[in-house]
Amino acid sequence: MKEFELEPGEHVVKESRKHWFLFLTGLLPYAIIAIIPFAIPKLLALAQPFEQYAALFDYQAPLARAVLGAWLLVTWTSAWGACTRYFLNAWVLTNKRLVDIEQRRYFHREVSSLPLSRVQDVTTNVSGILASMLGLGDINVQTAGASDEFHMRGIPRPEQMRDLILKYVTTTEPKNTGT
Repeated sequence: MKEFELEPGEHVVKESRKHWFLFLTGLLPYAIIAIIPFAIPKLLALAQPFEQYAALFDYQAPLARAVLGAWLLVTWTSAWGACTRYFLNAWVLTNKRLVDIEQRRYFHREVSSLPLSRVQDVTTNVSGILASMLGLGDINVQTAGASDEFHMRGIPRPEQMRDLILKYVTTTEPKNTGT
């Protein structure tokens, strides 16, 4: 991954993205929108008062084909943007820090980094039957700062990631030499 440079002695422990189920549910609206122009004429033909309007959706006419093509192009482009965001957004745990890579728009990416030495608390939240069955949830990482928090939403197996974060937090804490 080239979104950030690893420091000397640093290595990637785990890279994670949103759960696949959230990805598919995010694509579902685009699939429905793509089907609408093909479903409307069939639905209009079923309703007696609107049956005459079904003929307006005859895609043999050049203008109707152009409108349908534009509709499907916009839908496909939007769905592709959702795919792009899914694959480019990631959380990376290294042995020294936690990195959040977030693709906001096509040409706008934010990379945030949190040193594990500043982590105070790691909390997981799995809400609902479906989330429990699929193993997806949220992780909140609180730091020593007053208002610094790191949120990972929709992560697969959040307990496993939490345990990994805590494992590396305890190994990066400065040792007390005692007096």
